[in-house]
Amino acid sequence: MKVLVIGGTGVISREVVKQLAEANHHVIVFSRGNKKETLFQDKVEHIYGDKGQKQTFMEQMHEVDVEIVIDMISFHEEDARTTLEAFSSKAEQIIFTSSVAAYQRPYPFLPAREAQLSLTKDPSFRYAYEKAEMERYLQQKIKEESLPITIIRPSLTFGVGGMNVGVLRQNVNIVHRIEQGKPLVLFGDGTTPWNFTFVPDLAKAYVGLVGNKEAYGEDFHITNEEHSTWKDLYEAFGKAVHKEPEIVYIPSSWLYEVNTSLFDHIYYEKCYAGLFDNAKLRKVLPDYEATISLEKGIQMMVQWYKAEQKLVDQKKAWLEDLLVAFHHDSLVQIKNIGKENAR
Repeated sequence: MKVLVIGGTGVISREVVKQLAEANHHVIVFSRGNKKETLFQDKVEHIYGDKGQKQTFMEQMHEVDVEIVIDMISFHEEDARTTLEAFSSKAEQIIFTSSVAAYQRPYPFLPAREAQLSLTKDPSFRYAYEKAEMERYLQQKIKEESLPITIIRPSLTFGVGGMNVGVLRQNVNIVHRIEQGKPLVLFGDGTTPWNFTFVPDLAKAYVGLVGNKEAYGEDFHITNEEHSTWKDLYEAFGKAVHKEPEIVYIPSSWLYEVNTSLFDHIYYEKCYAGLFDNAKLRKVLPDYEATISLEKGIQMMVQWYKAEQKLVDQKKAWLEDLLVAFHHDSLVQIKNIGKENAR
């Protein structure tokens, strides 16, 4: 099939493009051209532009004849409106990428299923709220116009090129701190359960849903179903570098007060359990299975960090040192106050 991937050079979308090409689809990538495109140059067509420049984008897309559109870069309702305006009259299917962050928390049941969940109406966590607003608009269009829209909600997904690993999203810093014997900050008590997902598994589902009429007008979250905890994540890094990590546990509310923008994803989303049931997806893709385990996936990430000689983020290293020191000093003060009151 002829597939247009809007925003096709991101961490997830590059793998989607790769797997689509491997499945012999004719793939067109729309991007700003800021990243090197080296995958499947003989099979992938490129169009360069900025979707944010709506008039120019609409003119470019008017000339594009495709069967399937995969939109990876709609983050709010207006983005989705632009895509529908460009393709609703000519595309057989339009796949929008949302996020499990759009769900209202805490979940009423675990592992969570789509039909049990509602979309957040709390604007405090802007990313989640804008995705939810986008979905409400798309669901309305599905209901009123029976548009062939498919909504995909990835969960926290790691992959080569990604820079979203860790409480501080400190990435290679995690490896460095473990190897140097420095403590790592973890929120809560580290036991929050989560389904950590890796990009090749997620992309496999995207490809399976392309042109799949059972997916038209439907929404799916797509995650690994291996039950892990956030402590398991850091311990998987330890196994990869053959050294036990030292972990310091700090309440998510305290982290949020220290740096709202850095820790909003922890406070509003990840301090709640993130376990998902892919039963709805398997009704459409009976053979789908996420096969990359947490341990195997983290080994992949560590190999990439080392192969690319990724540098430590010094600002985040300084902040993590500071958090550890303040937490230690606070505990000492509390213990001293406790001793004084016990006398």
